[in-house]
Order: sequence, then C-alpha cells, then structure tokens
Amino acid sequence: MRLTMASDYALRVLLFAAAHCERMITIEETLAANNISRGHLMKVVRVLANKGFLRSQRGRTGGFTLGRPPAEIRLGDVVRATEPDFRVVECFGPGSSCAILPVCRLPRVLKEALAAFMAVMDAHTLEELILRPDDFGLSLPAK
Repeated sequence: MRLTMASDYALRVLLFAAAHCERMITIEETLAANNISRGHLMKVVRVLANKGFLRSQRGRTGGFTLGRPPAEIRLGDVVRATEPDFRVVECFGPGSSCAILPVCRLPRVLKEALAAFMAVMDAHTLEELILRPDDFGLSLPAK
C-alpha cells in the first residue's frame, strides 16, 4: 500500500504547524521547509482546514495553525480525510475485471492488512511526532 501525495503532504503540514504552534504559519514558510508545490500545498491546507485539523486565516497577516490540540489529531483520521479510497488492488473497486474474484481469498487478507495499518495509525496522534523548529533546518523568525 502506498499513501497518496495528499496524505504525505498533509502529515508534513501538520507536523510543521505543530512545531510552530505558538503562531500562524505562512504558506511561504511551509513551501520553503517542505519542498511542496504551491498548488498542492494550497489544496492540502484547504482540506485540512475544512476537516478542522487546521485553522486558517486569509489576508496579509494570514496563515494557518493547528485547529485542535495535537493530542486530538489521530493519524488515521488524517489519512482517511486525505485518501480518495483504499483500493489496494483492483478488485476492491467497482467494475473489477478479475476472473477469479468469486473464489479468490486474497481480498480478505488485504482487507485484514489494511485494517491493521489503520489500527496502528489510529493508535497514534500528532503529539507523538512533534518536532522542534530547528529540526526543519530553518531558523524562522517569530512573528
């Protein structure tokens, strides 16, 4: 299984915001620290804000910060919010063309593996992963 770039970027954005929880973070700071395209970053921030993981403010003094305490942000919830689906293989989706699907035992095993992955993600919060601003290799001035 491989997470989409949206999930990868969402987790990076949340880690960056948690490392700077004392202030609003700008898009420019996040771009510099994470090497993410502006378009992707804007989309991820919008999704995270819509789901309540971030609080955003538009305008000249705008930016974003965590929308709730890091201990309340479960990694599994972030992944569910940013993954379009969890089709590990073709037969998990509609219109599968697999000839052995009616008798295949693989989907059961893959569903069990996916459930185990999500159980681990659900067992951990953003708080466990918080980094210090220096860990990003940037010395960002406080605003």
